[in-house]
Amino acid sequence: MSGMEHQEVDLNRPQNQDLIWDMNSIARRELAERFIKLFENRLCVYSESVRQLYTNYNLHFPSDQGRKMVVLPNPYAFHDTLHGIEIAAVRQTGLCVLPGVVLGKPGLLLATQMKDGGPAPKTMPFKQALAQIISNQKKIGDVFLPIMMKGDLREFDQQMPYIHLHRLQVQKLTRLSSFERDDIQLTITRKLLALYRQADSLGC
Repeated sequence: MSGMEHQEVDLNRPQNQDLIWDMNSIARRELAERFIKLFENRLCVYSESVRQLYTNYNLHFPSDQGRKMVVLPNPYAFHDTLHGIEIAAVRQTGLCVLPGVVLGKPGLLLATQMKDGGPAPKTMPFKQALAQIISNQKKIGDVFLPIMMKGDLREFDQQMPYIHLHRLQVQKLTRLSSFERDDIQLTITRKLLALYRQADSLGC
């Protein structure tokens, strides 16, 4: 076991607020915690304030801090933090990842934007939907690089946790070299492929 488990979190000290996610509005908190843990190190986490993308981190739920989740980048893996990620290269997708268990289905599901009080979302198995998205993006010479940021863990009708996906458009990282952009794309793609392979067996 790494020392990460014993890393103390003092939220009274100045912190990167992008890495402290409020879970106050989430009713089924335990389910939400189990669900978001499925994506730990499988989806990169973006911080707008420091323009960094974290690829190696732990998700921590400090009991003394109420309804908060803290993203703890691995302090021993500096190379796993990607710098110079401008907000102009990050955009919302309108795509949401849901736990299949809530709808009596296995694995992960993908749906389009969901609104409280609206109709139940139309879903597709995550694996099938992701393959379609990647194929469609490839046809127009683009790549699909999903990431998470603060505010992306949400809940539908106080029943079902879900993650809204942002995406990174590496071609808009104009201040970085083509080598750096390729490296970022490769890093996120590797994680996405691993998530793709495991999507049908991930459950909370």
